[in-house]
Amino acid sequence: MSTMSIGLSMFGAMLVLMAVRVPIAIAMFMPGALGYIFLSGFDPLLAHLKGAVYGRVSVYDLSVIPLFMLMGAVAVQGGLSKALFDFANALLGRFRGGMAMAGVLACAAFGSISGSTVATTATIAQVAYPQMRRIGYSGRLSTAALATGGTMGVLLPPSVTLMVYAILTEQNITKMFLAAYVPALIAAVGYIIAIAVMVRLNPQDAPPAQAASRAEVVAAGLKVWPIVTIFAVVFGGIYGGLFTATEGAAIGNVLTCAITLIRREMDRAKFVAAVRTTAQTSGMIFLIFIGADMINAALALSQLPAQLADVVSHLQISPLMVMAGVMVFYVLLGCVMDEMSMILLTVPTLFPVIMGMDFFGLGGADKALWFGILILTVCEIGMIFPPVGLNVYIMNGLARDVPMVETYKGVVPFLITDGLRLALLIGFPATALWLVHLLT
Repeated sequence: MSTMSIGLSMFGAMLVLMAVRVPIAIAMFMPGALGYIFLSGFDPLLAHLKGAVYGRVSVYDLSVIPLFMLMGAVAVQGGLSKALFDFANALLGRFRGGMAMAGVLACAAFGSISGSTVATTATIAQVAYPQMRRIGYSGRLSTAALATGGTMGVLLPPSVTLMVYAILTEQNITKMFLAAYVPALIAAVGYIIAIAVMVRLNPQDAPPAQAASRAEVVAAGLKVWPIVTIFAVVFGGIYGGLFTATEGAAIGNVLTCAITLIRREMDRAKFVAAVRTTAQTSGMIFLIFIGADMINAALALSQLPAQLADVVSHLQISPLMVMAGVMVFYVLLGCVMDEMSMILLTVPTLFPVIMGMDFFGLGGADKALWFGILILTVCEIGMIFPPVGLNVYIMNGLARDVPMVETYKGVVPFLITDGLRLALLIGFPATALWLVHLLT
């Protein structure tokens, strides 16, 4: 077999293993290890593993991932989500569909301290979904709005996926955080507009508006001080240059624990549960790192990435057409794997290809930041895109009374706004980059 055939066989075997529900890390590691043996031999494989595994998990920058995850887990266990939803609902309840809009904003706000899409979706949905159904929201709108709102955890700092991309491509994490805010704001506005259009076309999906009084809005706003404090201290300190992202995550943990203790929302059992959740998820992520490193090393030996880059460079098509093709590839790949695996598997191969092309005259650093935001945006789309859509499955587990097909129908308007946002980001890179240039 040629090295190209071995490389393609590894990739195909990985997809097959994923399709039959083999854990992602193993589905990457096994074809990579076998391919490495075919290409280089068994002893070189052992020599590679001896240093590669330690070299991967001992990187200091990776400590930011479990630290931010622990902060989010403590926030979940400390019950900081209900106040966010109540405040958003008090602000938007005057509009028809306001509670669905509030669910989207609450997801965005909670995602800004959680860093986990799954945790954000599950946490806000448990608070918002029963209230929405009780006052007459349709199952289609309720589940679709919350499933879609939760996807913003992929993009909003401190998104674990965002940090992984920054580490893989050796980008400044603080700049990646800044680049994500405007696209995330556009996403939230787009989702709110989608809800407004949906309830205008189908009034039966949402009950009449229920405006809150000024006193109720103020009272609800006073209850969100913990989230505002955590965000201001952690990210204000990071962007202000007072401490690094890793130090900010550590400070955020101390602050979150202190606030939940002051509010008497945290006890020993909840803290242990938060630590256990963080350890389990971090362990899974690091195993995926190891599996992705294994298959990427084998693919590098097969020369598949280099040959792919050579083929793309000789294609007589514009760089924007290449980028559009990459985005379609990510949407299709999102049907068979989660966003973390997609990033770890594809970025080492596709990143050099993109960096070798000219997009609007962007410099290397700007191009890397822009490409990262595009990938994260497509990962958001993959979280609700049929036929898989992880967030749709999460909502289905929480809303057993709503058929999954109804949720898929409900997410279509949100997917349309996502497509428009992606086109805007591709056509106008400054959408993601201007805040970085303004504040750094």
